[in-house]
Amino acid sequence: MLRRLAFLLIATLFPVAAIAVDRMTIEALFSNKAMVTIDGNRRLLKRNQPSPEGVVLIDADSREAVIEVDGERQIYRLGSHVSSQFSKPEKTTARILRGLNNSYSTVGSINGRNVHFLVDTGASAVAMNSGVAKRLGVSYKLDGKRISVSTASGITPAYEVMLDRVQVGDIRLNRVRGFVIEGESPRQVLLGMSFLSRVKMEDQGAVLLLHSKY
Repeated sequence: MLRRLAFLLIATLFPVAAIAVDRMTIEALFSNKAMVTIDGNRRLLKRNQPSPEGVVLIDADSREAVIEVDGERQIYRLGSHVSSQFSKPEKTTARILRGLNNSYSTVGSINGRNVHFLVDTGASAVAMNSGVAKRLGVSYKLDGKRISVSTASGITPAYEVMLDRVQVGDIRLNRVRGFVIEGESPRQVLLGMSFLSRVKMEDQGAVLLLHSKY
């Protein structure tokens, strides 16, 4: 009995290392789940839950998944076949020029539809007015959570939503938190910290560089 307890204690203090992955295939993708085959073993990966091989699903939707293998995160699409050569992905960079009013504005997209963004590190989320949300097909009243936000005009009714995709340049992020504010403000969609906190920002004065983290 004492030997068994000692073994359990050692196993707890010194967990078994993750098994090296030689081959992985992406078979099916869902919201926050991915069906994969790892070295011949079929696994249903769930967000932030390591597989027996140490593979971790970071994020997923029906189009693509962010998966961490051996400490490296990469984006995989449905049907991807991955060998043991898990190469480090190239970082993507978006360039945003400073405007005449010293602000950074750029064209991007939300859920595949073009919008004009104003970079705003003071905004906690990607924020838009209700008219823009309707044009983009964001069903904020049906799917959103009713909240109140503080604006220049005071406390304003709004809805908290989850945006499927937000893209600036070649940087595309899935499942980005957004605010839909009733009325006509803000006139330009605010690129807030729910997007900016997931990239690396480099202010070069006349140009703001956004670097993908993986």
